[in-house]
Amino acid sequence: MSSEAKLAHLHNGPLDGQTIPLENGADDELVLPYSEGQLVYRLAEAPADEEGPATAHYHYAETTEVLLQGDDQPRDDAR
Repeated sequence: MSSEAKLAHLHNGPLDGQTIPLENGADDELVLPYSEGQLVYRLAEAPADEEGPATAHYHYAETTEVLLQGDDQPRDDAR
């Protein structure tokens, strides 16, 4: 990822088309809270002809399982 990228543009998945700020030293994988679980987006190559502020492009990879229920009690099958 470009060390100067300050924004992440999300592709596909529930957050398709959204742009979010990146923290310094952002990883090649973003894990974002969503509803009661998490979304995983992975870094992709940026288009060569892109203009504007430095933006890293992340593509939807998966949704993680809900590990906590109700009163923040772990599920019996969570490992």
